[in-house]
Amino acid sequence: MHKVEDLRKKTKSDLIKDILELRKEHFNLRMQLGAGEKVKTHRFKQIRTTIARIKTVIAEVTSGVKK
Repeated sequence: MHKVEDLRKKTKSDLIKDILELRKEHFNLRMQLGAGEKVKTHRFKQIRTTIARIKTVIAEVTSGVKK
């Protein structure tokens, strides 16, 4: 799980890379679920929440709200 303080220390490009990695993981989990494999379903919510956190930090950096 990513903490907001840790996310604010990263650069915008690092945050975008994190989002891409999380989306790949989310996709892989969906494919595993569709194939009938056992999946830790709690990860779906964790991934969505983390992506939302990262997007919020990116918006803060872009708009200049937080520095």
